[in-house]
Amino acid sequence: MRVGSISENKNLEKRIAITPETTKKYTNLGFKVFLVKNYGLHLGYSDGEYEKLGAKIFDDEKELISSSDVIIQLSQLSEGKLPFFRENQTIIGTFNPHVNEKKIKSYSKKNINVFSLELLPRVTRAQSMDILSSQANLAGYKAVIEAFANFEKAIPMMMTAAGTVPAAKVLVVGAGVAGLQAIATAKRMGAIVFATDVRAASKEQVESLGGKFLIVEGSENLETEGGYAKEASDDFKKKQEELLSKTLEKIDIIICTALIPGKKAPIIIRDDMIKKMKSGSVIYDLAALQGGNTNLTKLDEIVDQNGIKIIGETNILNKLPISASNLYAKNIFNFILNLYDKENKKININLEDEIIKKTLIK
Repeated sequence: MRVGSISENKNLEKRIAITPETTKKYTNLGFKVFLVKNYGLHLGYSDGEYEKLGAKIFDDEKELISSSDVIIQLSQLSEGKLPFFRENQTIIGTFNPHVNEKKIKSYSKKNINVFSLELLPRVTRAQSMDILSSQANLAGYKAVIEAFANFEKAIPMMMTAAGTVPAAKVLVVGAGVAGLQAIATAKRMGAIVFATDVRAASKEQVESLGGKFLIVEGSENLETEGGYAKEASDDFKKKQEELLSKTLEKIDIIICTALIPGKKAPIIIRDDMIKKMKSGSVIYDLAALQGGNTNLTKLDEIVDQNGIKIIGETNILNKLPISASNLYAKNIFNFILNLYDKENKKININLEDEIIKKTLIK
């Protein structure tokens, strides 16, 4: 089994799919690891470090791809790389099939097996492979750090001889993995934290972290079988708007994390609500890449709206690339273990396995 990975466009993606730690795990299982020259150098991992652990370093991407059985990436490879692939190879990553349908079809024409791990089912057996959870955890943490860095006041309450500095009030929109980590991080740093979510089950989780859950009266539980949020009714949206509109008058920082898989992010913080916020407030929109939870969010810009900063980034995990790569690489390793037929030493695409069936998008 030959597992390979080439460099991403580092202007867009600094994470890597194979770390020295997972290289050792692959080689201990008898796999061969193929990496392109300077693959992890930007994260402090030299080619020599990889080679000591058994990896082979290639100067030529074309040779690496054609020599590998499995290619592991973060995102969709450019179409220019397609001619390098052989039939029946396997590529694993996060390919957003709802957006990249045409590109993925071009892989299918060459009988290449494409696995997109953001489609993993939420079952216990898949937890060690769950890239959405591992990466969202870090994103929720970092969003709070970035928002606080742009907030020009103290976060915790401070009592001094000159007077008392009040604690910052934070609202987290969406209490999924990223939102819950954002709540925990903001609470640890001394903020007063509120949270809202369309899933009724989130209330207990939010409160266990010390947050106050804002619940829409008479709300239904808008949760899919897979544990994700689903689109709310117009009646729910109206009630949610009324609740948030009153709340935002006293909020200093908003962390937006609300997403619906495969769809544009819902607009939750409307323009008229933002007008009610205090000057100096900060909105950090983690949903920016899918359109944002505000109409004013712009990718990779800080929008100043009457003194309120609205921040959206293409990839916040580029600010935590080492931690994010370590978790992502372990998720991928565990996924490959599930695919690997040890007896015959090859990839076994068993469509009776729910994990394999739901992530295969060929």
